Amino acid sequence: MATITKKEIVDRIADTNNVNRATAKQIVQAFLDEISNSLVRGNRLEFRDFGVFEVRQRAAHKAQNPKTLETVEVPRRLRLRFKASSTLKKRLDGPIPSGAKASLAGRGVS
Repeated sequence: MATITKKEIVDRIADTNNVNRATAKQIVQAFLDEISNSLVRGNRLEFRDFGVFEVRQRAAHKAQNPKTLETVEVPRRLRLRFKASSTLKKRLDGPIPSGAKASLAGRGVS
């Protein structure tokens, strides 16, 4: 399984939509900025047939340092949650492309 960079996504979008790379880069960056800004404002983002992004609050709690057994206060935190849609889950459970099989095997995925 390869790591895909933003540059590679920009290149793919530019090639498949017959736009120059600068335009594709601006569109991709604007999309990512809007997602980030919406999440910072606390909005829930729902993309049909893809999934839902939402910010959840984890409550403050007490924890114990396993080394010293000292009790410490852990402050509340915000965390990002992504839940894949059933359509995406079905696609992920489908047949694995031949190029991905070798890299998945190295990660303990069969």
